[in-house]
Order: sequence, then structure tokens, then C-alpha cells
Amino acid sequence: MTAPGAWIVTDGKAGDEMQCIAVAEALGLAFELRRVAPRAPWSWAMPRGPIDPREAPDRPQSPIAPPFPDIAIASGRRAVAYLKRIRRDSHGHTFTVFLKDPRTGAKAADFIWVPAHDALRGDNVLATPGGPHRHSAARLADARQNPWPQIAGLGHPRVAVLVGGNSRNHHYRPEDIARFADGLRHFIADGAHLMMTTSRRTPQALSETLRQIAARGGHLLWDGSGENPLLQYLANADAVVATADSANMVGEALASGRAVHVFHPQGGHRKFDAFMAGLVGTNALHPFPGPLKVTTYEPVDSTPEIAEAIRRRFEAHRTARAPAPRG
Repeated sequence: MTAPGAWIVTDGKAGDEMQCIAVAEALGLAFELRRVAPRAPWSWAMPRGPIDPREAPDRPQSPIAPPFPDIAIASGRRAVAYLKRIRRDSHGHTFTVFLKDPRTGAKAADFIWVPAHDALRGDNVLATPGGPHRHSAARLADARQNPWPQIAGLGHPRVAVLVGGNSRNHHYRPEDIARFADGLRHFIADGAHLMMTTSRRTPQALSETLRQIAARGGHLLWDGSGENPLLQYLANADAVVATADSANMVGEALASGRAVHVFHPQGGHRKFDAFMAGLVGTNALHPFPGPLKVTTYEPVDSTPEIAEAIRRRFEAHRTARAPAPRG
């Protein structure tokens, strides 16, 4: 699929932006990142809007200044009103896509994707078990065939460890950090070699604990510099550990086709519980701490389905707007 132009509209939040990029890449679109930053009090009214007047399309350095693209893909609460403004000011030329529930109903965009555990439904809404991500089967296969030297030098079993951090619904208490570290040490005692990543939300105490584990040798810990190794970790892992504070992270892990051991810090959310419940019977998810599993299953990847649904809707949109033939 090709188009003269596509925008990705978010407030810069990494998880939202990466999902939009994954969809654009799956569609084969060249895209531009357009990041919005509404000030108070306009930010307080999000997602309903209106947008910050300073960022209106006719203002200097507006993130949504025309010419408008053929497709705009957005995600995040602050992006909803901006996507609706793009559709309005482009007079319907721009086909609008929103990822996750916009909280303003199905009319917020021409096409909406939501995870299956969300309640929003409509003729223009697609619900799938997992969300979009950039770890396609082809990319994973290539990374598996071409592992980085530091990964190729590790013994088996290799365990990718994807660590999130504190969020609105989850919090890492000292006892949670100790429990997580104990689980990793049990894996190491079983001969596992860890490939660990953290996030900007990871508590300092947990990061330091992981650093100490990595310093003993035979393990990897990404320090945030250089190329992100997540694709390489997932492709070359025999098992995965992921923390339950990020459904996106668990969803990415499921693309590996390797057993995903899920750690629950303090807190939780009913939507994540529903997401997990929807995967019962796939042999994909296992508790952590717990025994190391190296079972496999058919990878869970909804990205191609989401991209194909957008392609069909976009083609219908373009056909409907084409001028009628003369005569």
C-alpha cells in the first residue's frame, strides 16, 4: 500500500507512538511524526477537546499544519481532538485511524482498533486479542538467523526479561523487587542466561538489582545506549519474562512464540486481567516466579489483520470520494 503522505499523531508517549509506527510500517507507508503538546486548560478537556489554539492548523509551527496527509494514524488521549480537527479541516480527505479506545465513541475516527477486552464496538471498529507491534514474523526470523555476537555467545536456555515499572495502576514495592529478583535467580540456578531490558518507568532499586545480576557474567542488560535489542532478544529467546504493568510489552512478547512468564507487581487493572483471560488455553502465559517453561505456541500477532482492515477501509474511503466520471 502506498500513499503520498501519512502522519502519526501522538503526544510522544513511546508506547502509543510505537504502535502507530507498527501499523504504518505494516501498510508500507512513508510517514511523519507529528507530536502534539496541548497546554492547560485545553489538556484538561482531552480527549474531547477543543485543541490548544496555539496548535491550530493555521498557526506557525503547528504540528497539524497543512497540507494534510492521505492517512493520519493517532493514539493517546491528547491526540483524539487533533485527529478530529484534521478530518474536519481536510474536509474528509484525510482518512483517520485511531488505536485504542478514544473515549469519545466510534465516530472519533474513520477506523478504530481496540483490544478485545475493551467494550467499544461499531461498524468501523476492529477488536483483536493483541495489539500492533513492530516484531513481524519476517523480522523475527531474520534476527534469529542473524543474532548479534553478544547474544550468539550466550548458552541456552536464553530468557528475555522485559521490565516495565511504576504506573497509574501498578507499583513496585521493595517486596515486589525482591520477589522478582528471586524468580530470576531461580532461573539462573536452572542454567538460564538472561537478556534484560528496562524502561524509563523502572524504579532505580530494581534497575540496580538487575545491574548486579548482569555483573556476575553470563547475562546481558541493555543500558539504553545504542540500538534497542528487543527484537534480537525476543527472536533468540527460549522463554520470556514480562511485567504486567504493560499490556503492550506482554503483547510484544507473545509475538515470539515462546513461553511468556508474567510478573505481577502491586496493583492491577481489570482490562489487563481480561486480556490475560483471553489467552487462556494458548499455552503462552505462565506465572512468575515459577518453573521455567520453554514450550512454544503459534505466535500471537494481530498486526497484519489490523493493517489489512485499514487498507480495505482506506480503499473504500478513497473510492467513495473519487469524482464521478463525466458523461
